[in-house]
Amino acid sequence: MSISEEYVNVADAMKRIGGNMDLYKRLLNQFTSADHFTPLEQALSDGAHEEASRLVHTLKGTCANLSLSKLAASAADLEHKVKSGLDHSESLDALKQVYNETSQHVAEVV
Repeated sequence: MSISEEYVNVADAMKRIGGNMDLYKRLLNQFTSADHFTPLEQALSDGAHEEASRLVHTLKGTCANLSLSKLAASAADLEHKVKSGLDHSESLDALKQVYNETSQHVAEVV
């Protein structure tokens, strides 16, 4: 597999962090080693939509800062659905799928 800019835009990230590839790799490792879904799923199952919205908003921002474009867009879709009170189950499943796909591309960078 080759790195797809749709998933991991390394050139964009390098502009954002001053070309420091070692820093970018550390940030990507931290991101992929964190558990992004357990707290989010718990908040959604508890009906804590404000907390779920905050968690997915944070995820979206982190993805955008790391230039994980497709994952940021998927998180934005879930955030919109949670905030709007819409059925979010398909968006959550899609987010998990895009996360897995993105992780495969990230593994090629780190």
